[in-house]
Amino acid sequence: MEIAIIGGGIAGLSFALHLHKRGLKARVFESVPEIREIGVGITLLPHAMREFTAIGVDKAVAAAGIENLESCFFNRFGQLIYKEPRGRHGGNAYPEIGLHRGRLHRVLLDAVGDRLGPDAVVTAHHCDGVTQDADGVEIAFADPRTGTRLGTRRADLAIACDGIDSAIRRQFYPDEALAFAGINTWRGVTRRAPILTGRSYMRVGSIKTGKLVIYPIIDDRARDGTQVINWMAEIEGDRHTRNDWNKPGRLDDFFHLYEDWHFDWLDVADMIRNAETILEYPMVDRDPVARWVFGRVALMGDAAHPMYPRGSNGAAQAAIDARTLAACLAAGGDAQAALKAYEDARLPATTKVVLANRANPPDIINIRVEELVGDRPFDNLDDFITQEELRALSDRYKEIAGFSANALQAERGEGS
Repeated sequence: MEIAIIGGGIAGLSFALHLHKRGLKARVFESVPEIREIGVGITLLPHAMREFTAIGVDKAVAAAGIENLESCFFNRFGQLIYKEPRGRHGGNAYPEIGLHRGRLHRVLLDAVGDRLGPDAVVTAHHCDGVTQDADGVEIAFADPRTGTRLGTRRADLAIACDGIDSAIRRQFYPDEALAFAGINTWRGVTRRAPILTGRSYMRVGSIKTGKLVIYPIIDDRARDGTQVINWMAEIEGDRHTRNDWNKPGRLDDFFHLYEDWHFDWLDVADMIRNAETILEYPMVDRDPVARWVFGRVALMGDAAHPMYPRGSNGAAQAAIDARTLAACLAAGGDAQAALKAYEDARLPATTKVVLANRANPPDIINIRVEELVGDRPFDNLDDFITQEELRALSDRYKEIAGFSANALQAERGEGS
Protein backbone atom coordinates (compact mmCIF):
# COMPACT_ATOMS: atom_id res chain seq x y z
CA MET A 1 0.00 0.00 0.00
CA GLU A 2 1.30 3.43 -0.98
CA ILE A 3 -0.02 6.47 0.83
CA ALA A 4 0.21 10.02 -0.51
CA ILE A 5 0.38 12.69 2.17
CA ILE A 6 -0.67 16.11 0.90
CA GLY A 7 1.10 18.73 3.00
CA GLY A 8 4.41 18.70 4.85
CA GLY A 9 3.45 20.44 8.08
CA ILE A 10 3.23 19.02 11.58
CA ALA A 11 0.41 16.61 10.72
CA GLY A 12 1.89 15.35 7.45
CA LEU A 13 5.43 14.81 8.71
CA SER A 14 4.25 13.19 11.95
CA PHE A 15 2.00 10.86 9.96
CA ALA A 16 4.88 9.88 7.65
CA LEU A 17 7.02 8.99 10.68
CA HIS A 18 4.24 6.95 12.28
CA LEU A 19 3.66 5.04 9.03
CA HIS A 20 7.37 4.32 8.62
CA LYS A 21 7.53 3.04 12.19
CA ARG A 22 4.80 0.55 11.29
CA GLY A 23 6.38 -0.53 8.00
CA LEU A 24 4.00 1.37 5.72
CA LYS A 25 5.12 3.35 2.69
CA ALA A 26 4.36 7.05 2.26
CA ARG A 27 5.44 10.10 0.29
CA VAL A 28 4.82 13.70 1.30
CA PHE A 29 3.90 16.34 -1.29
CA GLU A 30 4.47 19.91 -0.14
CA SER A 31 3.32 23.05 -1.93
CA VAL A 32 6.19 25.41 -1.08
CA PRO A 33 9.30 25.23 -3.27
CA GLU A 34 11.64 25.43 -0.28
CA ILE A 35 10.87 24.46 3.30
CA ARG A 36 12.30 27.16 5.58
CA GLU A 37 12.19 27.84 9.30
CA ILE A 38 9.49 30.50 9.37
CA GLY A 39 6.83 31.65 11.81
CA VAL A 40 6.94 32.45 15.49
CA GLY A 41 6.45 30.45 18.67
CA ILE A 42 4.47 27.32 19.50
CA THR A 43 3.82 25.56 22.80
CA LEU A 44 3.76 21.78 22.88
CA LEU A 45 1.56 20.57 25.72
CA PRO A 46 2.17 17.20 27.41
CA HIS A 47 -0.18 15.31 25.09
CA ALA A 48 1.75 16.71 22.10
CA MET A 49 5.05 15.64 23.65
CA ARG A 50 3.57 12.19 24.27
CA GLU A 51 3.00 11.90 20.51
CA PHE A 52 6.47 13.15 19.61
CA THR A 53 7.95 10.72 22.12
CA ALA A 54 6.16 7.91 20.30
CA ILE A 55 8.00 8.75 17.06
CA GLY A 56 11.33 9.30 18.79
CA VAL A 57 11.81 13.03 18.23
CA ASP A 58 11.09 14.19 21.78
CA LYS A 59 14.75 14.72 22.74
CA ALA A 60 15.42 16.78 19.61
CA VAL A 61 12.27 18.83 20.20
CA ALA A 62 13.17 19.49 23.84
CA ALA A 63 16.72 20.50 22.86
CA ALA A 64 15.32 22.99 20.33
CA GLY A 65 13.14 24.80 22.87
CA ILE A 66 12.58 25.60 26.54
CA GLU A 67 10.72 23.44 29.06
CA ASN A 68 8.02 25.44 30.81
CA LEU A 69 8.04 25.43 34.59
CA GLU A 70 4.80 27.30 35.31
CA SER A 71 1.77 28.98 33.81
CA CYS A 72 0.88 32.40 35.24
CA PHE A 73 -2.29 34.45 34.80
CA PHE A 74 -2.20 38.25 35.32
CA ASN A 75 -4.73 41.03 34.92
CA ARG A 76 -3.91 43.97 32.67
CA PHE A 77 -2.54 45.85 35.66
CA GLY A 78 0.20 43.26 36.14
CA GLN A 79 -1.33 41.65 39.24
CA LEU A 80 -0.95 37.89 39.59
CA ILE A 81 -4.32 36.13 39.51
CA TYR A 82 -3.33 32.47 39.53
CA LYS A 83 -0.38 30.25 38.71
CA GLU A 84 0.25 26.54 38.49
CA PRO A 85 3.14 24.20 37.65
CA ARG A 86 3.17 22.79 34.13
CA GLY A 87 4.21 19.61 32.37
CA ARG A 88 6.41 17.34 34.44
CA HIS A 89 6.52 19.99 37.16
CA GLY A 90 2.75 19.63 37.43
CA GLY A 91 2.78 15.84 37.74
CA ASN A 92 2.56 14.87 34.06
CA ALA A 93 4.74 12.19 32.56
CA TYR A 94 5.67 14.50 29.69
CA PRO A 95 7.07 18.03 29.61
CA GLU A 96 5.56 21.20 28.18
CA ILE A 97 7.92 22.81 25.65
CA GLY A 98 7.94 26.28 24.09
CA LEU A 99 9.92 26.64 20.87
CA HIS A 100 10.08 28.33 17.49
CA ARG A 101 7.63 26.72 15.08
CA GLY A 102 10.32 26.61 12.40
CA ARG A 103 12.61 24.62 14.70
CA LEU A 104 9.87 22.07 15.34
CA HIS A 105 9.29 21.77 11.61
CA ARG A 106 13.00 21.25 11.04
CA VAL A 107 13.19 18.46 13.65
CA LEU A 108 10.32 16.61 11.97
CA LEU A 109 11.66 17.22 8.46
CA ASP A 110 15.14 15.97 9.38
CA ALA A 111 13.66 12.84 10.97
CA VAL A 112 11.64 12.10 7.82
CA GLY A 113 14.72 12.59 5.65
CA ASP A 114 16.88 10.38 7.85
CA ARG A 115 14.36 7.53 8.13
CA LEU A 116 12.40 7.62 4.88
CA GLY A 117 15.15 8.93 2.62
CA PRO A 118 15.84 12.19 0.76
CA ASP A 119 13.05 11.61 -1.76
CA ALA A 120 10.31 11.18 0.83
CA VAL A 121 9.29 14.86 0.65
CA VAL A 122 8.52 16.32 -2.78
CA THR A 123 8.39 20.13 -2.79
CA ALA A 124 6.82 22.64 -5.22
CA HIS A 125 3.81 20.35 -5.72
CA HIS A 126 0.55 22.16 -5.01
CA CYS A 127 -2.43 19.81 -4.92
CA ASP A 128 -5.24 20.86 -7.27
CA GLY A 129 -7.59 18.05 -6.34
CA VAL A 130 -8.12 14.30 -6.32
CA THR A 131 -10.15 11.74 -8.22
CA GLN A 132 -10.56 8.11 -7.28
CA ASP A 133 -11.74 4.75 -8.49
CA ALA A 134 -12.12 1.31 -6.96
CA ASP A 135 -8.36 0.73 -6.93
CA GLY A 136 -6.81 4.03 -5.91
CA VAL A 137 -6.59 7.81 -6.16
CA GLU A 138 -5.17 10.21 -8.74
CA ILE A 139 -3.78 13.43 -7.29
CA ALA A 140 -3.36 16.42 -9.60
CA PHE A 141 -0.45 18.80 -8.97
CA ALA A 142 0.67 22.19 -10.22
CA ASP A 143 3.84 24.24 -9.72
CA PRO A 144 2.84 26.97 -7.21
CA ARG A 145 5.34 29.40 -8.73
CA THR A 146 4.08 29.26 -12.31
CA GLY A 147 0.78 27.39 -12.22
CA THR A 148 2.22 24.86 -14.68
CA ARG A 149 0.48 21.50 -14.50
CA LEU A 150 2.73 18.77 -13.17
CA GLY A 151 0.49 15.85 -14.03
CA THR A 152 -0.90 13.37 -11.55
CA ARG A 153 0.45 10.88 -9.04
CA ARG A 154 -1.33 7.66 -8.19
CA ALA A 155 -1.59 6.14 -4.71
CA ASP A 156 -3.78 3.75 -2.76
CA LEU A 157 -4.84 6.48 -0.33
CA ALA A 158 -4.59 10.28 -0.16
CA ILE A 159 -4.44 11.98 3.23
CA ALA A 160 -5.03 15.74 3.21
CA CYS A 161 -2.71 17.48 5.67
CA ASP A 162 -2.74 20.75 3.74
CA GLY A 163 -3.96 23.08 6.46
CA ILE A 164 -6.86 25.37 7.14
CA ASP A 165 -7.15 26.32 3.45
CA SER A 166 -6.97 22.70 2.29
CA ALA A 167 -7.60 22.28 -1.44
CA ILE A 168 -8.85 18.75 -0.83
CA ARG A 169 -11.31 19.81 1.88
CA ARG A 170 -12.58 22.52 -0.47
CA GLN A 171 -13.31 19.83 -3.03
CA PHE A 172 -15.74 18.14 -0.63
CA TYR A 173 -17.00 21.33 1.07
CA PRO A 174 -16.95 23.91 -1.74
CA ASP A 175 -19.32 26.40 -0.11
CA GLU A 176 -17.64 26.48 3.29
CA ALA A 177 -16.31 29.73 4.74
CA LEU A 178 -13.87 30.54 7.52
CA ALA A 179 -15.53 31.41 10.83
CA PHE A 180 -14.32 34.81 12.05
CA ALA A 181 -15.81 36.38 15.18
CA GLY A 182 -13.98 39.71 15.13
CA ILE A 183 -10.83 38.68 17.06
CA ASN A 184 -7.48 39.61 15.51
CA THR A 185 -3.99 38.83 16.71
CA TRP A 186 -0.46 40.11 16.28
CA ARG A 187 2.50 37.87 17.04
CA GLY A 188 6.03 38.96 17.65
CA VAL A 189 9.42 37.87 18.95
CA THR A 190 11.69 40.04 21.08
CA ARG A 191 15.19 39.29 22.32
CA ARG A 192 15.61 40.42 25.92
CA ALA A 193 16.47 39.33 29.44
CA PRO A 194 14.42 36.42 30.84
CA ILE A 195 11.03 37.20 32.37
CA LEU A 196 10.11 35.81 35.81
CA THR A 197 11.68 32.33 36.03
CA GLY A 198 12.85 32.28 32.41
CA ARG A 199 10.56 29.27 32.00
CA SER A 200 7.19 30.92 32.66
CA TYR A 201 4.19 30.90 30.34
CA MET A 202 2.19 34.09 30.93
CA ARG A 203 -1.36 35.15 30.03
CA VAL A 204 -2.00 38.82 30.73
CA GLY A 205 -5.32 40.66 30.40
CA SER A 206 -8.29 39.46 28.36
CA ILE A 207 -9.61 39.74 24.83
CA LYS A 208 -12.18 42.26 26.09
CA THR A 209 -9.58 44.91 26.95
CA GLY A 210 -6.38 43.57 25.39
CA LYS A 211 -4.68 40.25 26.03
CA LEU A 212 -1.10 39.06 25.75
CA VAL A 213 0.35 35.56 25.78
CA ILE A 214 4.10 35.57 26.50
CA TYR A 215 6.64 32.76 26.74
CA PRO A 216 10.32 32.10 25.91
CA ILE A 217 11.22 29.95 22.89
CA ILE A 218 15.03 30.18 22.51
CA ASP A 219 17.47 30.29 25.42
CA ASP A 220 20.75 32.11 24.77
CA ARG A 221 21.54 32.91 28.39
CA ALA A 222 24.79 30.99 28.26
CA ARG A 223 25.94 33.17 25.36
CA ASP A 224 24.68 36.67 26.08
CA GLY A 225 22.17 36.42 28.93
CA THR A 226 19.09 36.77 26.71
CA GLN A 227 16.15 34.72 25.54
CA VAL A 228 13.97 35.03 22.47
CA ILE A 229 10.50 35.82 23.83
CA ASN A 230 7.39 34.97 21.83
CA TRP A 231 4.33 37.13 22.43
CA MET A 232 0.85 37.29 20.97
CA ALA A 233 -1.47 40.29 21.28
CA GLU A 234 -5.16 39.46 20.95
CA ILE A 235 -8.17 41.75 20.93
CA GLU A 236 -11.87 41.33 20.26
CA GLY A 237 -13.03 44.33 18.25
CA ASP A 238 -16.32 45.70 17.03
CA ARG A 239 -15.01 45.79 13.50
CA HIS A 240 -15.07 42.67 11.37
CA THR A 241 -12.09 43.39 9.18
CA ARG A 242 -10.01 40.24 9.26
CA ASN A 243 -6.23 40.32 9.45
CA ASP A 244 -4.18 38.53 6.83
CA TRP A 245 -1.83 35.60 7.54
CA ASN A 246 1.92 36.10 8.01
CA LYS A 247 1.64 39.70 6.86
CA PRO A 248 4.03 42.14 8.59
CA GLY A 249 2.15 43.71 11.49
CA ARG A 250 1.95 47.45 12.17
CA LEU A 251 2.43 48.79 15.69
CA ASP A 252 -0.16 51.48 15.03
CA ASP A 253 -2.87 48.83 14.72
CA PHE A 254 -2.60 47.58 18.31
CA PHE A 255 0.17 49.25 20.34
CA HIS A 256 -2.21 51.82 21.88
CA LEU A 257 -3.74 48.98 23.93
CA TYR A 258 -0.42 48.19 25.63
CA GLU A 259 1.57 51.43 25.69
CA ASP A 260 0.73 52.01 29.38
CA TRP A 261 1.49 48.44 30.49
CA HIS A 262 4.56 48.97 32.69
CA PHE A 263 4.70 46.34 35.44
CA ASP A 264 7.31 45.82 38.14
CA TRP A 265 8.10 42.44 36.56
CA LEU A 266 7.88 43.43 32.85
CA ASP A 267 7.76 46.58 30.72
CA VAL A 268 5.28 45.27 28.16
CA ALA A 269 5.35 48.39 25.99
CA ASP A 270 9.15 48.19 25.72
CA MET A 271 9.01 44.48 24.82
CA ILE A 272 6.55 45.10 21.99
CA ARG A 273 8.34 48.21 20.74
CA ASN A 274 11.65 46.30 20.49
CA ALA A 275 10.29 43.29 18.62
CA GLU A 276 12.50 41.82 15.91
CA THR A 277 9.46 40.52 14.03
CA ILE A 278 5.73 41.27 14.14
CA LEU A 279 3.21 39.34 12.07
CA GLU A 280 -0.57 39.65 11.99
CA TYR A 281 -3.06 36.78 12.00
CA PRO A 282 -6.84 36.45 12.28
CA MET A 283 -8.45 34.32 14.97
CA VAL A 284 -10.37 31.93 12.73
CA ASP A 285 -11.52 28.34 12.61
CA ARG A 286 -14.12 26.36 10.68
CA ASP A 287 -17.38 24.87 11.86
CA PRO A 288 -17.00 21.15 12.62
CA VAL A 289 -18.17 18.87 9.79
CA ALA A 290 -19.83 15.47 9.84
CA ARG A 291 -17.30 13.66 7.62
CA TRP A 292 -13.55 13.58 7.11
CA VAL A 293 -13.42 10.43 4.99
CA PHE A 294 -14.51 10.18 1.37
CA GLY A 295 -13.68 6.76 -0.05
CA ARG A 296 -9.90 6.61 -0.26
CA VAL A 297 -9.40 10.22 0.82
CA ALA A 298 -9.23 11.48 4.42
CA LEU A 299 -8.63 14.82 6.14
CA MET A 300 -6.15 15.31 8.98
CA GLY A 301 -4.94 18.10 11.26
CA ASP A 302 -6.02 21.62 10.35
CA ALA A 303 -7.56 20.30 7.13
CA ALA A 304 -9.95 18.24 9.27
CA HIS A 305 -10.53 20.37 12.39
CA PRO A 306 -9.05 23.88 12.19
CA MET A 307 -9.37 25.47 15.61
CA TYR A 308 -8.63 28.81 17.19
CA PRO A 309 -4.87 29.23 17.67
CA ARG A 310 -5.27 29.44 21.42
CA GLY A 311 -4.72 26.88 24.12
CA SER A 312 -1.72 25.42 22.25
CA ASN A 313 -3.82 22.51 21.08
CA GLY A 314 -3.75 22.52 17.26
CA ALA A 315 -0.37 20.79 16.94
CA ALA A 316 -1.27 18.25 19.64
CA GLN A 317 -4.55 17.27 17.99
CA ALA A 318 -2.83 16.95 14.59
CA ALA A 319 -0.16 14.68 16.10
CA ILE A 320 -2.82 12.51 17.74
CA ASP A 321 -4.61 12.25 14.38
CA ALA A 322 -1.37 11.04 12.80
CA ARG A 323 -0.77 8.30 15.36
CA THR A 324 -4.42 7.19 15.34
CA LEU A 325 -4.69 6.80 11.57
CA ALA A 326 -1.31 5.06 11.30
CA ALA A 327 -2.39 2.57 13.96
CA CYS A 328 -5.71 1.92 12.19
CA LEU A 329 -3.95 1.26 8.88
CA ALA A 330 -1.27 -0.93 10.47
CA ALA A 331 -3.94 -3.13 12.03
CA GLY A 332 -4.54 -4.61 8.59
CA GLY A 333 -7.79 -5.33 6.82
CA ASP A 334 -9.61 -3.04 4.43
CA ALA A 335 -7.90 0.35 4.06
CA GLN A 336 -11.14 2.27 3.65
CA ALA A 337 -12.50 0.66 6.80
CA ALA A 338 -9.33 1.84 8.58
CA LEU A 339 -10.00 5.40 7.43
CA LYS A 340 -13.52 5.17 8.83
CA ALA A 341 -12.23 3.81 12.15
CA TYR A 342 -9.89 6.80 12.37
CA GLU A 343 -12.77 9.19 11.68
CA ASP A 344 -14.94 7.52 14.33
CA ALA A 345 -12.14 7.83 16.90
CA ARG A 346 -11.02 11.38 16.22
CA LEU A 347 -13.88 13.44 14.80
CA PRO A 348 -16.01 13.62 17.99
CA ALA A 349 -13.01 14.35 20.20
CA THR A 350 -11.69 17.21 18.07
CA THR A 351 -15.16 18.68 17.61
CA LYS A 352 -15.34 19.09 21.39
CA VAL A 353 -11.98 20.90 21.41
CA VAL A 354 -12.96 23.25 18.55
CA LEU A 355 -16.17 24.22 20.33
CA ALA A 356 -14.43 24.48 23.72
CA ASN A 357 -11.89 26.92 22.31
CA ARG A 358 -14.75 29.14 21.20
CA ALA A 359 -16.90 28.95 24.33
CA ASN A 360 -14.48 28.16 27.14
CA PRO A 361 -10.99 29.34 26.17
CA PRO A 362 -7.92 28.68 28.36
CA ASP A 363 -7.91 32.34 29.43
CA ILE A 364 -11.39 31.99 30.91
CA ILE A 365 -9.62 32.66 34.23
CA ASN A 366 -8.63 36.16 33.12
CA ILE A 367 -12.06 36.88 31.69
CA ARG A 368 -13.85 35.68 34.81
CA VAL A 369 -11.70 37.77 37.15
CA GLU A 370 -12.13 40.84 34.97
CA GLU A 371 -15.91 40.40 35.13
CA LEU A 372 -15.95 39.91 38.92
CA VAL A 373 -13.53 42.68 39.83
CA GLY A 374 -14.82 45.18 37.30
CA ASP A 375 -11.64 45.62 35.24
CA ARG A 376 -9.70 47.40 37.95
CA PRO A 377 -6.86 46.54 40.35
CA PHE A 378 -7.84 44.45 43.37
CA ASP A 379 -6.63 44.47 46.97
CA ASN A 380 -7.62 40.91 47.85
CA LEU A 381 -8.71 38.62 45.02
CA ASP A 382 -10.18 36.10 47.47
CA ASP A 383 -12.94 38.62 48.15
CA PHE A 384 -14.16 37.90 44.61
CA ILE A 385 -13.03 34.36 43.75
CA THR A 386 -10.86 31.76 45.49
CA GLN A 387 -7.77 30.04 44.18
CA GLU A 388 -9.65 26.72 44.36
CA GLU A 389 -12.34 28.10 42.05
CA LEU A 390 -9.71 29.35 39.62
CA ARG A 391 -7.98 25.96 39.70
CA ALA A 392 -11.30 24.31 38.84
CA LEU A 393 -11.64 26.55 35.76
CA SER A 394 -8.14 25.59 34.64
CA ASP A 395 -8.72 21.88 35.26
CA ARG A 396 -12.00 21.91 33.34
CA TYR A 397 -10.28 23.24 30.21
CA LYS A 398 -7.50 20.65 30.50
CA GLU A 399 -10.07 17.85 30.68
CA ILE A 400 -11.88 19.12 27.58
CA ALA A 401 -8.64 19.63 25.67
CA GLY A 402 -7.27 16.21 26.61
CA PHE A 403 -4.13 17.09 28.51
CA SER A 404 -5.19 16.75 32.12
CA ALA A 405 -3.07 14.41 34.23
CA ASN A 406 -5.99 11.95 34.36
CA ALA A 407 -6.42 11.93 30.58
CA LEU A 408 -2.72 11.39 29.97
CA GLN A 409 -2.55 8.62 32.57
CA ALA A 410 -5.52 6.85 30.95
CA GLU A 411 -3.87 6.99 27.53
CA ARG A 412 -0.36 6.08 28.63
CA GLY A 413 1.12 3.53 26.25
CA GLU A 414 -1.39 4.26 23.50
CA GLY A 415 1.18 6.30 21.59
CA SER A 416 3.58 3.37 21.25
